[in-house]
Formats: sequence, C-alpha cells, structure tokens
Amino acid sequence: VALKRMLNFNVPPVKNSTGEPVWKVLIYDRFGQDIISPLLSVKELRDMGITLHLLLHSDRDAIPDVPAVYFVMPTEENIDRMCQDLRNQLYESYYLNFISAISRSKLEDIANAAIGANAVTQVAKVFDQYLNFITLEDDMFVLCNQNKELVSYRAINRPDITDTEMETIMDTIVDSLFCFFVTLGAIPIIRCSRGTAAEMVAVKLDKKLRENLRDARNSLFTGDTLGAGQFSFQRPLLVLVDRNIDLATPLHHSWTYQALVHDVLDFHLNRVNLEESAGTENSPAGARPKKKNKKSYDLTASDKFWQKHKGSPFPEVAESVQQELESYRAQEDEVKRLKGIMGIEGEDEGAISMLSDNTAKLTSAVSSLPELLEKKRLIDLHTNVATAVLEHIKSRKLDVYFEYEEKIMSKSTLDKSLLDIISDPDAGTPEDKMRLFLIYYISSAQAPSEIDLEQYKKALMDAGCNLAPLNYIKQWK
Repeated sequence: VALKRMLNFNVPPVKNSTGEPVWKVLIYDRFGQDIISPLLSVKELRDMGITLHLLLHSDRDAIPDVPAVYFVMPTEENIDRMCQDLRNQLYESYYLNFISAISRSKLEDIANAAIGANAVTQVAKVFDQYLNFITLEDDMFVLCNQNKELVSYRAINRPDITDTEMETIMDTIVDSLFCFFVTLGAIPIIRCSRGTAAEMVAVKLDKKLRENLRDARNSLFTGDTLGAGQFSFQRPLLVLVDRNIDLATPLHHSWTYQALVHDVLDFHLNRVNLEESAGTENSPAGARPKKKNKKSYDLTASDKFWQKHKGSPFPEVAESVQQELESYRAQEDEVKRLKGIMGIEGEDEGAISMLSDNTAKLTSAVSSLPELLEKKRLIDLHTNVATAVLEHIKSRKLDVYFEYEEKIMSKSTLDKSLLDIISDPDAGTPEDKMRLFLIYYISSAQAPSEIDLEQYKKALMDAGCNLAPLNYIKQWK
C-alpha cells in the first residue's frame, strides 16, 4: 500500500477512477529495486503508469515531458547523481522519495543543486518514505539484501570488531526496524535478551521511537500518515533475540519445501534461479559444449501451490505436484474431446443435436482456458523446482542428515555412529558434514573428550572440511 501510494505521487490511489494513470518513469537504486521487486510485478507497475524503470546509476537519456519518481537511499553518491540529473534537466518534474530519512545537510545539497540548475519549480515533492525493509510475505520481512554481509551474524560476532563498526551495524538494524513500525503505524512494546547485541538494538530503537513521539506535531505515528487511526492502545510485541541463544537451528538440514529450496538452490527475494542440466544430445566432435540455460522462477503469494505447500514435508509436495498434473491432464483431455466433436463433417441429425449440447460445454471450456494455462505454468514451475531439489537430496543424502540431526537435537538414541556418516564419501558435501558435526557439538551436554575430538577432526579433514567453524564454536561453547 505504501509503495502504491508513493508511485501515485504520494496520494492514495483512487479506486473507481476510470482515467488513465499518469505515465511516469521510476528511478531506483539497488536498495529500492530489492524493496519493490518482491511486491510489485512489471505488469502491476505498468498498471500504475510506470512505463520505464531504471537504475539511478545507469546511463539514462533525457525524457523532458515525463515526471520521474525517485526511490533511493540518501547516500552521498545517490544525492550527487540526483543533483546531476537536475542540472542535465532530464525530466519534466521530480518526485524524490528516500527509503530512509534524509539528513538536513544532504537536503540542502539537493536544494543548492536545484537552485543552481534553475529547477526549483520542477522538484514537486520530497518525501521520506521509511520503507527500509524488504517484505517477502504477508507476515515476513528481512532487513537488507544489498551488502547484507554488513549486518550478518558474522559481522556482529567478529572478535576484531571496533566500537564504531558495531555502532554502524546497530544503527542500520534500528533504522530498518523503525521504518517497519512507521509503515505499520504502531509503537511496539520491546522485549530483549540482556547483555547481548539484541539489547543494544532495543535500547537504540526505544530511544528513536521516544524522540519521534516527543514532538507531537511532527510525529510519524500521529497525523495523516498511512498508519493514522491505527495509533491505539493495542501495541504489537517486538521480541528481539540474539542468534547465539540457538545456534543449531540455522545449521540444521530441513525437510520442508520452502526451507529446502532456500538451503540447496539459489533463492533470493522470492526468486529461485535454476541451471538447467545440459541436454544429452551428442554434439558433433569438436563442437563447443552447450551452455547451461539459467531459468528463474518467482515463488510469490499469488502462487497458490506455493502458499499451500511451502511448509509441507518434501515427499508430500512431490505427491501434490503429481495430483495437480493428473487433474490438469483430465481437463485438457476434455477440451481436446470437445474440439474433436466440433470438427464434425456431414449434416446428419445426430451430429447437429450433439453440436448444440456441446456448444455450451465448449463455451465453458474456452472460458476456463486462461485458468488452465496458469495451472500448467505452475505445475511446470514446481516440477522443475522440485526436481532440482530432489537431485540435491539424492546426491547429498539429505534425508539421512535430516533424520540424524533431528535425533541429535531431540536427544534420542542414535542408530548409527557419527563417524560413519562423516567418513562416508557418498554422503553429502564437506559443508554438510561440518554442519552435522557442529549441531552435534552444540547440542551435546558435555563436550566430546580431546581424544574423541581429535578422531572427529581427522575424519572431517579427510572429508575435505574447513575446520575454522569448529574452532569458533569450540571457543563459543
């Protein structure tokens, strides 16, 4: 809703207006692209009048009679580039939207550039959008995708981190959380674990919210913002937890569809990229090997199958794909049969009476065609994705890992020694083995004795593992 409002020049879109949307260009940076792409498809952008969407730092031509909507982070280089656009008089008018709040000094830089370029009248609106987070599903958002290494677990727990770096990381996280609550239009009750990074975030966020509420006239949570009217006594609970509380879970090999796709395939911002296996046709001797085709699929909220099965165990998903395929084939055969009847030759009585019966059937069949095609597209998509996942499961014996890790984590008896799995050359990649051993190490009540540990280390090294993670976890434990 907030994005659509922004693309409509910060006026809520009117539902029943029949008029054409105003044609405009959208200029975003990488951050803006990541925020928009999981939520709005190219078609939806077009329906809102966006004819062109371009990256801020690409080479852009002047389009003098079109308004431009900018959606960027207020960074130095972005501001410089916007000032340059003003000087070059690229567009008719400029709607500047900043993903995070822009500082006073940077705002003055833009003002100076506009005055210098004699373009003050063309800058129509300048808005802080407070949209610095990426929404992937109705109930899930992530903080950042570009340079996500900056706010990763590793960044926060590096032994050589300086205080200023830590401050920057905390500020980045707080800024995104603050944006989230502004968009939600609600002030949270904050709870956190003490003495950890989570507490630092909580304190900073609390301070930022209080400062904003102190000035009632300019508060983002009252007045005519998006969330106005929701400002009530029912406040959401924000629980901030340090990842260190439970380090085994992210290492665990999971067994549900969505988690497997995320674990074994290249899956970012709801889009999965697959390399198609090269065809087996024999190419003539000396010819170049065929290049692998890359395909990407969007797994979004509009995909009914994904919504229904993303939390299901993988074998169930495979069955469901099969069922969908069968029901699709039955519908397709029906359409084919009707087509056959419609091609009736001859004028005999029987044929004509059948024709009138079947016209009604055919009409309904034709009207269900778009739905059929969409169904076919989804079946193909999930067949490809599930097949790719299955190849990984088979080649890496992920089902064995999953069951074994479940047993370790639930402290039940193990039917097979850990050493066997680690030294089995067919079971998984070195990374899989390392993950398994770390889960064992984290979950065991007392650490394995030095003699055992040496034996495990040797097996891991023979399997080609990098022992750095183990040393870290050992220290951590």
